[in-house]
Order: sequence, then C-alpha cells, then structure tokens
Amino acid sequence: MAEDRIIVRPAQASDIPALKRVLPETFEGTWLPNVTEAAAQRYIETDIGGRYVDRSWPEFAVAEIDGAVAGLIHWRADFIEALHVMASRQGQGVGRKLLSHAEQAIGATGSTQVRLETDTFNLPAQALYKAVGYVEKNRYPDDEWDSGFTTVLFEKRL
Repeated sequence: MAEDRIIVRPAQASDIPALKRVLPETFEGTWLPNVTEAAAQRYIETDIGGRYVDRSWPEFAVAEIDGAVAGLIHWRADFIEALHVMASRQGQGVGRKLLSHAEQAIGATGSTQVRLETDTFNLPAQALYKAVGYVEKNRYPDDEWDSGFTTVLFEKRL
C-alpha cells in the first residue's frame, strides 16, 4: 500500500467506536498472548482500553485509509503514550506515518527528542522504532501489567 493513501488527522467524536475496536484488537494480538491470565481478566473486566479512549480521544491523531480508522497515536509533551495499528493494516506504513506525524508535532513545540516505551516481548514494535531512528535508552520492570515484563525506553533525537 502506498503511504499516500494514509491520511493522519485529529480524532473526532465520531471515531470513538472505531478507536474502541482498535485497542481490544491490538490487546488480543500483542498483549494477550504474553500477559498473565489475571492481568488479561483485569484488562477486559475493567475495560481499560475503552476507558482510555473515553478519557483521552481528543488528544489522539488517527490514521485513516479509505475512510476507515487504521490506527491511532497519542502523545503528551515529548512522550508517545500509545501507538496502535489495526492488525489488518500492520506492515502497510500506518505506524511509520503516525510516528512521523507525532514527531513533527512534538518538534514544533521546541522539543529536541521524542520518547516512547514498549516491552521486550514486542519485537515488531522494537523493529519499527529502530528502523525509523529510535535508540534504546533504558530497561526497567513494567509494573503496569503485573506480568513480569521488562519495559524498553526508546528515544529519538529530532
């Protein structure tokens, strides 16, 4: 797919249902195979993804292909809080385009770096970040999932 078919724009209230589909899909494909059963149950029962969308969607940028939401990115200051791409759209340049969009917006504020995190098991995300210029800066325990993960901090100079 040509990246020129990917439109990145601010999220709109009408995107909320699609955003609430993106997060569970990426949870099921990326996180569920790796988290403990208790952590998975907590994620599902407390609707962590849905509550995150309800609380933060006005701060999201979305990638759209042919009128459908293909992914989202969320950042605060120089830190990318979330990057999620629908499974059917992975490998098509959506993540790269969302990262580029966020990097430009962060740079426009005067920041000289962008930071983000992933966990050690998420090798596809690590490969993407390295491919677009991020450098591993630190590793530390991931307390969020209570699953014994190690978080990897990446940084990119702008």
